[in-house]
Amino acid sequence: MVLLGMLHHRAHPKDVQKAYAYAAVAKVEGVDFFYFSPGKVNIHKQSIMGKVYDKGNWVDKEFPFPDVIFNASGPATSKAEDIVNYLYDRIPFTSHSIGNKMSVYKRIKEGGEYEPYLIPSETYKDFETFDIFANRFDKIVMKPVSGHQGGGILFIEREGKAEYKINENGETNIYSEKALKKLLMEHTKEQEYLIQPFIMCKIKSGHVYDFRLHVQKNGEGRWVITSIYPRIGQLGTFTSNMSNGGYTAYLKHFLKNEFGNKWFDVYQQLKWFSLNFPVHFETLYKGDSFDELGIDIGVDQKRKLWIFEVNWRPGAPMIFDLELDVAKNTIQYAKYLAAANKN
Repeated sequence: MVLLGMLHHRAHPKDVQKAYAYAAVAKVEGVDFFYFSPGKVNIHKQSIMGKVYDKGNWVDKEFPFPDVIFNASGPATSKAEDIVNYLYDRIPFTSHSIGNKMSVYKRIKEGGEYEPYLIPSETYKDFETFDIFANRFDKIVMKPVSGHQGGGILFIEREGKAEYKINENGETNIYSEKALKKLLMEHTKEQEYLIQPFIMCKIKSGHVYDFRLHVQKNGEGRWVITSIYPRIGQLGTFTSNMSNGGYTAYLKHFLKNEFGNKWFDVYQQLKWFSLNFPVHFETLYKGDSFDELGIDIGVDQKRKLWIFEVNWRPGAPMIFDLELDVAKNTIQYAKYLAAANKN
């Protein structure tokens, strides 16, 4: 029987909402499952003090090193990172970090095949970088290279010769060039930003939107579609993140409403991209493999697809009750990894 350890930086699984789903699915799939954090690893004894779900409670139990580790989050401290690296060198992990937005962009660009789907992007260095983009594009987006859930994003549009309209967190203000320079300096002194043109993707009602393509590896090690769904932002905002008040809808109903008799063409485009892009993306990492990706795709007015972002650990869709489907794919892929490693 396969022994699977779920590694997370939080000490207790009760603080990790999805832990129970994985424990439940593992039991159905005939997999011995336990939860642990880096601090519970005993390198000298080659053992781990983990937690198992038993009769409604998480119970402590000592385990040998597992056959596979489901690395559900990254380490939170340098000491934890040392322990995770030790395990990584000895035990198959289900996944690997893909890097920040800019490193992902560069890999895809160098890969060539999906470069036409990329939004032209540069690392912001100084105001001269902004000036170059402002002269080429009417609307600009600046994003933290390591940001998440839409935090810290600036939407910038030139107003006349020396003024700029800035939307940040849904709030719009007019800045002079001097004030804009100061604003950009404040944002970029503590974290790195990238700059790119703003690709307009709006539905008939005027809300911005994108599509989340949630894909996973299955028990045969093949990529499958877990879900495709639209993410629709609040009116007046420029991001569609669910954490910022965005919402979703059933895919086919949404496509029929927005694209009319062309809905099925868009549907096929999204399915094709979901199944083919991850296969290519994985080849860009020279031997590292992934079990799950969340790919955010925009569709402009000409029905051209654009890659907005690639996410390593996407959350389960909120309204589709897919937590068990996500867990099932992960558990079955872990069984596949264990068998492949033994062979």
